[in-house]
Amino acid sequence: MKASIELIYEKHLQFPTVATDTRTVKAGSIFFALKGANFNGNEFAAQALASGAAYAVVDQIEFAINEQYLLVDDVLKALQALANHHRKQLNIPFLGITGSNGKTTSKELINAVLAKKFQTLATFGNLNNHIGVPLTLLGINASHQFAIIEMGANHQKEIAELCEIAAPTYGLICNIGKAHLEGMGGFEGVKKTKKELYDYIESTSGTVFVNADDAITMELSAALNNKIYFGSNSESLLSGSIQSLAPMLCVAITFKKSAQTHIVQTQLVGDYNLANILAAAGIGEYFKVPEQEIVAAIAGYTPTNNRSQIMQTANNELIMDAYNANPSSMFAAVNNFQQLPAPNKYLILGDMFELGEESIAEHQAIVSLVAALKFEKVIFVGKDFYQAAAENKIASFQFFESTANASDYLLENSISAHTILIKGSRGMKLESLLPLL
Repeated sequence: MKASIELIYEKHLQFPTVATDTRTVKAGSIFFALKGANFNGNEFAAQALASGAAYAVVDQIEFAINEQYLLVDDVLKALQALANHHRKQLNIPFLGITGSNGKTTSKELINAVLAKKFQTLATFGNLNNHIGVPLTLLGINASHQFAIIEMGANHQKEIAELCEIAAPTYGLICNIGKAHLEGMGGFEGVKKTKKELYDYIESTSGTVFVNADDAITMELSAALNNKIYFGSNSESLLSGSIQSLAPMLCVAITFKKSAQTHIVQTQLVGDYNLANILAAAGIGEYFKVPEQEIVAAIAGYTPTNNRSQIMQTANNELIMDAYNANPSSMFAAVNNFQQLPAPNKYLILGDMFELGEESIAEHQAIVSLVAALKFEKVIFVGKDFYQAAAENKIASFQFFESTANASDYLLENSISAHTILIKGSRGMKLESLLPLL
């Protein structure tokens, strides 16, 4: 007999911890036997129960051997339906965040600000997909007063699907750039996909937060009824400007209501983070977090997980930004690095993934940008950069097909007394070069 979502929810209320990996099973959790390209979670259900799980949700009848196994048609759909059912029981603000770049940084900044007033729950790390969003939702309990849900996508309709699960009441698109071009069908497809958040919010009479200085989000939000602006717009809650980039970003934030300007020394790198900071400050202002608390939260936020982290080694100062990369974020990072008042600059740039047939052209464009900005000490890593090298014969540039090849080069050619920007897609594993720097 198949288990209903209502029945599974009863079990969830009794055993609220959810696991999808036997290695993370805790006593009294519910294990969801998800399938992957190379594994069948049903085969691990018994192991999960042996490790202390109270129940295992499976979708193959041969594995449902006793009452501890909850049989459903599809485990993933059951997980999503359970999350949505739980969401419907919650009457708190839900902020959905998407964008090509800056989603996680914006989410963390917003969480830091809102946590000054509310008991918040925000997406852990970047668990922002069709599995991560449901898991985040199921982590919300009666103590939470505000939910901040990051939503990622690599194909059209994915944001719409995540919205149907999470039902956000507020929305923020950080920006729209050249990311996941292969799955989205080019840049216009990216715009269409990100706009799915606006479309959902509008259809449910919610409210969106819009960067008044971003032409694309202004265009996409033009017809919306409920929108709150931040940036240099007469209707904005606040505005801001860059004071310094050396090397940490220092900004001025002016709150419209109080007419007060605050100088905020952040622990973030890059002029592109001004928009993320203003989004967090604007959302905090809208939800009546005191100005001083907003400023303190932004100043106190420290990025982690290789996202524009400043790292000091025995030999060099590193700007580690190797968690993710796409043409828009790479362009912004390289331009920002060029502006930094730092001596002896060195670039280590890795391939950008999921660009489809536009990939070589986009990698060539980055090489051309680096050349135009007169960088001399540069290491490019990855197959697409390596292929792009054929179009860019610059003697001082080094091109390597793999991170391992770059590692071999650095073993023989050590770098010291430099400021180094390291940026590339996560799959390049550029962090493995850190011991050599």
